[in-house]
Amino acid sequence: MIEISDSAAQRIKDMIAGEETPDMFLRLGVNPGGCSGFSYSMGLDDQEGEGDVYLDLKGIKVVVGKESVRYLNGLEIDFQESGMSGGFTINNPNAIASCGCGQSFRMRDEEGRPEVCD
Repeated sequence: MIEISDSAAQRIKDMIAGEETPDMFLRLGVNPGGCSGFSYSMGLDDQEGEGDVYLDLKGIKVVVGKESVRYLNGLEIDFQESGMSGGFTINNPNAIASCGCGQSFRMRDEEGRPEVCD
């Protein structure tokens, strides 16, 4: 469902190890908004919800809210160092359009029309 590159996995593990709160995990999600319609959410969390879907990816507990699962199927997360900058990159094969920074995207609905968020 979701792929995490080795470099992204190591960076996430380092971030979790640096937290003082035990049982931290990576939470992924999608929210309405952003210049293309939907925006990604990605961060560390320690609170689990009733509708969460759990994955173990490269030794990392990854949690996705069930309402976001369809938007993230096939998602690829990478981490790239580039001189003095760098960061996580997201490739979503389901997106039909995305903004220049890659943080928001648009998808088609079940009938093949561009999906509009409410």
